[in-house]
Amino acid sequence: MLEKLIERVLFATRWLLAPLCIAMSLVLVVLGYVFMKELWHMLSHLDTISETDLVLSALGLVDLLFMAGLVLMVLLASYESFVSKLDKVDASEITWLKHTDFNALKLKVSLSIVAISAIFLLKRYMSLEDVLSSIPKDTPLSHNPIFFGKW
Repeated sequence: MLEKLIERVLFATRWLLAPLCIAMSLVLVVLGYVFMKELWHMLSHLDTISETDLVLSALGLVDLLFMAGLVLMVLLASYESFVSKLDKVDASEITWLKHTDFNALKLKVSLSIVAISAIFLLKRYMSLEDVLSSIPKDTPLSHNPIFFGKW
């Protein structure tokens, strides 16, 4: 009797994840807002933006899109796995979720993190020219050919 009660209580604690899932959906709203703000900034400066800044802005938008996809994927998979099945949704809309187990989810999350990191590094690399141009020419670092691409 006590064992059944403990098991029911432990199983019911899965509903503590539901508010966290709702909160993560708010993260999607924030990411959408930041995405639209960045897109508006890029479009409003289209006539004066340099090619490098355009590419950096586009990479920022791709980065936000990957992040939103990652949040959505983890949110839906967590809710489906731990809280409750998504019965009320049309089954054809979530077929990808039915085939996602923990190993597949970990792989998708890992690949998303790698893609986000690669975009971050690419953005840093593209803005490296600004950093290097701010280094005074009389510093020892300025004489290093590696920093100026002459190797």
